[in-house]
Amino acid sequence: MLVLGIDPGTQHMGYAVVSSGTQPSPVDYGVVSLPSKMPIEQRLYQLHTHILNMIAIFDPAAVAVEQPFVGKGERQFIGPAIAVGQAQALVLIGAASAGIPVFTYSPAQVKLAVANYGAATKEQMQQSVTATLGLTEIPPADAADALSICLCHLMQEHAADVLGREISPGSER
Repeated sequence: MLVLGIDPGTQHMGYAVVSSGTQPSPVDYGVVSLPSKMPIEQRLYQLHTHILNMIAIFDPAAVAVEQPFVGKGERQFIGPAIAVGQAQALVLIGAASAGIPVFTYSPAQVKLAVANYGAATKEQMQQSVTATLGLTEIPPADAADALSICLCHLMQEHAADVLGREISPGSER
């Protein structure tokens, strides 16, 4: 089974495709970067096109995406959170158009699953992903986030299998 993981963003979108098995392995990962001076509608269109291409090329069984995070009282982060929400929406639409189930995870859930610490730093996440997947180089932060999202989903799937349960797409975990 292949999982497409997305760390949404309108300037930098991390993506990863990971195959399941006794030892998950990365098939592809990276970062789609777009210029900040490009109009937002053009960036969203470019990102949507990338998502559709990845779905067409890899035919994933599931799409896992990170939820936007805005802390309480942090008004200065509202604008970026809206942009991330827009990027997340285009991932949801792309997956829905291909009939692929979507699973969303909070940043804390991903960190807890992959680094065993819900407040792990970006560097700790990069190191955890590198070690877990046996990578020879530390991936860029956004790509590491996407790889982490894939690993989190695969761990959720494994736990559900062991418990004889099913995880539902579309519901927030």
